[in-house]
Amino acid sequence: MAAVDLSDRGRELLADRVPFVEATVVRAQVPASVRPGDGAIVLSDGSIEGFVGGQCAQGSVRTAALGAIRDGRSVLLRVLPGEEEPFPETPGAHVVVNPCLSGGALEIFLRPRLPDPVIGVVGDSPIVSVLRELAPPLGFVIEAGAGTPVVTGATAVVVASHGGDEAAVIRAALDAGVGFVGLVASQRRGAAVLGSMELGHGERGRVHSPVGLDIGASTPAEIALSILAQLTREIRVEGLAAPPALPSSPAPSPDVESALPSHEDTTTPETRVGAAVKSAVDPVCGMTVTVGPTTPRLEVGGRESWFCCPGCRDRYSAEV
Repeated sequence: MAAVDLSDRGRELLADRVPFVEATVVRAQVPASVRPGDGAIVLSDGSIEGFVGGQCAQGSVRTAALGAIRDGRSVLLRVLPGEEEPFPETPGAHVVVNPCLSGGALEIFLRPRLPDPVIGVVGDSPIVSVLRELAPPLGFVIEAGAGTPVVTGATAVVVASHGGDEAAVIRAALDAGVGFVGLVASQRRGAAVLGSMELGHGERGRVHSPVGLDIGASTPAEIALSILAQLTREIRVEGLAAPPALPSSPAPSPDVESALPSHEDTTTPETRVGAAVKSAVDPVCGMTVTVGPTTPRLEVGGRESWFCCPGCRDRYSAEV
């Protein structure tokens, strides 16, 4: 099968600010069904456009790719049909044993392509003007306005209106799930604004006042610099990300786990998925599979099960 050229599709997704992963086969052992250079795009809902192997291989790629989107880091994935061939895990590389894989071992490079983080800024002040100038070279997209911004999908919101209904803006951002809300204010005034609000402990931890790293900033340019420095640290070190899209499907059965992003998450890339995507364990081969519209599924006695491939589903159906 010829390599799939997905460059146009990738540019389209980037223009639309849609996160995805470029998956490229770099090595394929006979009798694998793919060749080096074959590739696919994996979207954050788990859908795959292109070809990186059969259904079993795609399941491993899908789950690892969703982990790469969440972590924002590239990974070299090696999919093995069994454990007889050693391949040490190293930084940037990950191994998954897929007992249903009918072909040879695969090595697939997964590169996440994520849109630049959007920072919603409220206010019309010299600080906002400087933020507009400094943010683009650092990879931030500033959406600024005098009133409450559209915070859907924003990674952070900065309130720099120096008065006005700051509490309403903070509340709107928190309700939208924004993980970082910064208030440009003195410690005294900031405490007064936040004291007037009924904030839970978790909500209070997401509000930063005064916003910005303590670098002794006094001018608008220095304050803007301190704000961007704090945002950079939150994203690069603390893992700050835009709030995930809420799942619209019914609640999953107890056998399906929703893997929400968490700084304390210690699961491996093949079991870590986006917030709107679920994972389940194949009752036949024990693989962790990502649940999606095309995932083989079987309902027996009102109990749903998901499988890595139709073969496992058919075997399970024959045994129950």
